[in-house]
Amino acid sequence: MLNSTVLEVAIGLVFCYASVALITSSIYEAIASWLNLRSKNLLTGIKAMLNSDTPAGNTLILKIYNNALAHPTGSGAATTLAELKNTPSHIDANHFAIALIDAIQSAPNDFAQLGKDIDALPDSQLRQVLQGVYSRADGKAAQLTAELSTWFDSTMDSVSTAYKQQAHTWCFVIALVFAGVFNVDSIHLFSTLWQHPTLIAQISIPTATPDSIASLKNLNDLPIGWQTGLERFTILGWLITATSALLGAPFWFNLLKQLVRLRAPVQKNPPQTN
Repeated sequence: MLNSTVLEVAIGLVFCYASVALITSSIYEAIASWLNLRSKNLLTGIKAMLNSDTPAGNTLILKIYNNALAHPTGSGAATTLAELKNTPSHIDANHFAIALIDAIQSAPNDFAQLGKDIDALPDSQLRQVLQGVYSRADGKAAQLTAELSTWFDSTMDSVSTAYKQQAHTWCFVIALVFAGVFNVDSIHLFSTLWQHPTLIAQISIPTATPDSIASLKNLNDLPIGWQTGLERFTILGWLITATSALLGAPFWFNLLKQLVRLRAPVQKNPPQTN
């Protein structure tokens, strides 16, 4: 069974990592919102789908984003990609499929003519993909919409993976900068808590959820900050702290709850000494 010292040290470290991860994610979300990273990432994915390097691809993208189903807050009158404002960070797959069909077809509700419109697309790669989708629809408009929705979802899965990788990079840099500025050195923190486990016992660990900034009120009570200059392994300690943030605040807060539950019976039954 874990003794009280091990638990106190573990709780102190996990509480610190949970706080850093929460701060990091909050800063990243603010940056992502300010820079419209999600909407830009979505537009990049759609550009890749429709070959925006070609005039035909650009035309389709503009028609889709001028469609209220895909971009309900848009003006509907953009003539270039640069004129697109407040682009959405999410588009429903079914809405995208309908908007794409509307962008291609020359005669509404004419499935046969839609096939001819697809055959007339100048981009050979896009034309080949859409011809395959059209043939699998077997003459059914609903099936065509479903096929296009599936294609969109599979593409967005790749886009989402790329976005998560980008987010992890941002979060690591943010956490590393935070660790350096406030000297959140995991090695120093572990060493100090191991020698003085009562430090964490004096802190009231919050039962806050990962989206609550109130849980950070005790962070300054931990042995972090610039009491001295750089030590031998300080930078390594920063790297450990920054890496921990990549696991996310929910992971650390859930682990913290488990450790706090374990601490209660250990405190009631402290180890006996001879």
